Amino acid sequence: MKTGSNTNKERMRAQRLRKQRRRRRRIRRLCTVLIILMIAGLTVFISGRILLGQENKDIISGYTAASEPAEAESESEEPSLSVNVEKLYSPYCILEQLDTGEILASRQKGTRIYPASLTKIMTAILAIENTPDLDQTIPLPDSLFSSLYVQNASMAGFQPGEEASGRDLLYGILLPSGAECCLAFADNIAGSERDFVGMMNRKADQLGMENTHFCNSTGLHDENHYSTAEDIAVLLRYALNNEEFRKVFTASRYSTSPSALHPDGFTFYSSMFQYMETAQFPGGEILGGKTGYTSEAGLCLASLARIGDTEYILVTAGAAGDHQTKPYHILDAESVYSQIGNRSDPH
Repeated sequence: MKTGSNTNKERMRAQRLRKQRRRRRRIRRLCTVLIILMIAGLTVFISGRILLGQENKDIISGYTAASEPAEAESESEEPSLSVNVEKLYSPYCILEQLDTGEILASRQKGTRIYPASLTKIMTAILAIENTPDLDQTIPLPDSLFSSLYVQNASMAGFQPGEEASGRDLLYGILLPSGAECCLAFADNIAGSERDFVGMMNRKADQLGMENTHFCNSTGLHDENHYSTAEDIAVLLRYALNNEEFRKVFTASRYSTSPSALHPDGFTFYSSMFQYMETAQFPGGEILGGKTGYTSEAGLCLASLARIGDTEYILVTAGAAGDHQTKPYHILDAESVYSQIGNRSDPH
């Protein structure tokens, strides 16, 4: 019996040993697999870090390479003449060299403004382009005046029922900013102000005035009647290419022809020059300008100056003040042009 018992014990011990060996082999295989997986994972991780580092290096290199030309381009586009406009009374402005269109200085040039009577630059150039004979007589019927009186619009001085030459009306638009002259041209050219305004907006589109929309020919306030300093500069550059417009724009005064209601005629004075003691400044001269004002638009001015042999245009808008305060829009023009003149004057 003992012999059988011992045999069973040995058999059981042998079985346990085999199980233990099998278990150890499984553990060794599992450890081997885990080690292989860890090595593979570590390899992938290290490779990824290397690739990521190279990618970041490439990105940084690419950014630097892209940035350097941009900086060089920015430097190459810097204006040839530095003018400080940050301390002007007008929050919106743009200064350009007339013949090249180079922008020398600006401040919120693309921000929408109410252009007030700067609108009349468009009315005047369309009047010239669509009136074959400026010496022809154009009526100013009574119906034109009632709404203008109600809105307290600026007037040139013509009377209801009067007739005037197109030339007299043109000077009436640009010098004293006469609203009745605008409506007379609008009716004569398009049959109504509404249809004339359609012509104004089409012209603005043709000129690339992308942020401009007109609602009337006079600049009287309307929420949907807007422009930008940049767009007004585009318009003024275009208009100044017309000799007739330039002649009127640069006049300081003009006397009308005799009419039935004004047998001796009467005289207009530029709404810009009348606020200036002199048009001269160191190194140059202000040649002409068109003012504008409503309480919503503030004081506005589009002007032309010559310094040496070069002409410049400046558009400013939004200056605080009114007709009873200092002419801050004109003071801004004198400040800007004087900066250029002082740099250009060899003395």
